Amino acid sequence: MEILSQLLPFIILIAIMYFVIIRPQQKEAKNRQEMIASLKKGDKIVTAGGVIAVVYKVEEQFFSVKINDETIVKITKEAVARKYEDEA
Repeated sequence: MEILSQLLPFIILIAIMYFVIIRPQQKEAKNRQEMIASLKKGDKIVTAGGVIAVVYKVEEQFFSVKINDETIVKITKEAVARKYEDEA
């Protein structure tokens, strides 16, 4: 019984860390993966570098994006920070 009383604070600390840190990060990662999987041609995105671009072509591991009317570049899916929502 004494061992249980000594381990109880550590068990409680681990439980608190799980619900405060680990679980929200897992949820956020899942939402991000769903957002990236749902992107299609014509969607506006913001890259990790802050560039606003339009998805031109969806590939297995990459997106081809248009930065302007003449420039199309290929970026990794991990480089997508978020979907761009117009504030108009």
